[in-house]
Amino acid sequence: MLKITAIFSNILKIDPIQRQSIISLFWQISFTAIGFLSTMYFAHTAGASILGSYFLFLAYYGIFNMVTDGGFGGAVVKRISEGEDPNAYFSAYFILRLIFTITGILILLVFKDYFVDLNNSRIFAWMLLLLFVSAIAGPISSGVAGKGKMGIRNTCEGISNISRVMIQIPAIYLGYETVGLVGGMVAGVILAAIIEFRFFDLYLVRFKWKHIKSLFVFSFWLFLTSSGVLVFSQADTIFIGYFMNTENVGIYRVILQFTGIAAFSSNALRMTLWPRVSQWGKTKELYFVEESLPRAISYSLVLAIPVLLGGILLGDRLLYSFYGADFAQGYYVLIILLAVQVVNVFQYFFTMYLDALNHPQESFKVTAVGVGANIALNIILIPLIGINGVAIATLVTMTLNALLAWHALSRYMTIRLERQSLSNIMISSIVMGVIVGVYRLFVPLSNVWITILAVAIGGMTYGFLILKFDKKVYTEMKDIIEKVGIGFVWPGWL
Repeated sequence: MLKITAIFSNILKIDPIQRQSIISLFWQISFTAIGFLSTMYFAHTAGASILGSYFLFLAYYGIFNMVTDGGFGGAVVKRISEGEDPNAYFSAYFILRLIFTITGILILLVFKDYFVDLNNSRIFAWMLLLLFVSAIAGPISSGVAGKGKMGIRNTCEGISNISRVMIQIPAIYLGYETVGLVGGMVAGVILAAIIEFRFFDLYLVRFKWKHIKSLFVFSFWLFLTSSGVLVFSQADTIFIGYFMNTENVGIYRVILQFTGIAAFSSNALRMTLWPRVSQWGKTKELYFVEESLPRAISYSLVLAIPVLLGGILLGDRLLYSFYGADFAQGYYVLIILLAVQVVNVFQYFFTMYLDALNHPQESFKVTAVGVGANIALNIILIPLIGINGVAIATLVTMTLNALLAWHALSRYMTIRLERQSLSNIMISSIVMGVIVGVYRLFVPLSNVWITILAVAIGGMTYGFLILKFDKKVYTEMKDIIEKVGIGFVWPGWL
């Protein structure tokens, strides 16, 4: 017990960005591991069709939640992070969010009969409940993020995700199907909000029109940009549901979730850096902004590139072993979406930095072009080549977005890439790929354990090589481990 207490005490002494990134990464890994295991269970027990209905619910919720938030959530994080009138900005956002949510719920009730998928699955009422709960939980989370408490926010998000799965598993076992999956999600949001509220130090005060106006100025562009991002993340699900069926939705979304392992590092850093970059931009400390971007990109690609190569070599067997024969047919989708995750590293960081540096209009312009291209390609490609077409449409438009965002951001800051680090990542990944390829050539992947052994060999090989070749990664990893004080003896031969 004393050892654990000492470790937590040491973690608190680490640089804030490193500390919050570690916490975020920990929860990313924890939830992804639990999410993978639970999805395997859902895939074998409930099947692709039930999962498809649940993913359609998430897609609709993403759209409705975006509308009821109106972009004010991101705007209030920005304004609170700047340190001027944080309570007033929070109060204005809370009231606006509540008004938008109530209005949105009333509109949905009027047009209830048009949501056939939700009504057939008996989850329309759950949608309304989740929107109302989010109207309370969202402002709490935004307030915590705006104050720079990203470790708290990420921890509560992790608790939400894990508790959701812990409820969904017995619900599926008891036969509640889609309702059980949706109910678990609602319960997770409520539990996280309760815990997060204990660390919430803002309060409601009288606000003025200038606070609302300031939120509107920023949220207008952020709302439009978020709408575009939502198209990338959810429109593919809706298009598959429209042109094909819920079973194909389930297959596509399970594979997309599987590729999320490549986004561990970028998700953790992106959530942590947003308020920091916003603060640096406000205080004109451009040096810190320009220094943080290339490191964030390099650390994100440390995982994304080897995962892509590993997916090419082992993806077909992993899908078959983990989810079943129905999902193994999505091998080509897996490869394309893993490539999407690599491109996402650039696209998300470039647009995030544009927003955090108070240029959301530029981010919207970039996203708007991609949105139009994404919709057009989905409509053309899905009838021709099915879910492979969705993946290709996503890759093409995400690449376009990344290039446009790079051009836009370069007008406000110098963008550099750490060429040596990227070279080290590529060399380490190629060597790993050769070793795993030889393993597969001589060892038949006849069961899940032999396949997992191949993954373990590849992971250990890559980890050793990247630490050996990249002195920056080596030094920072060693520094963090020594500061945490977990008793790990750093190998002298590295």
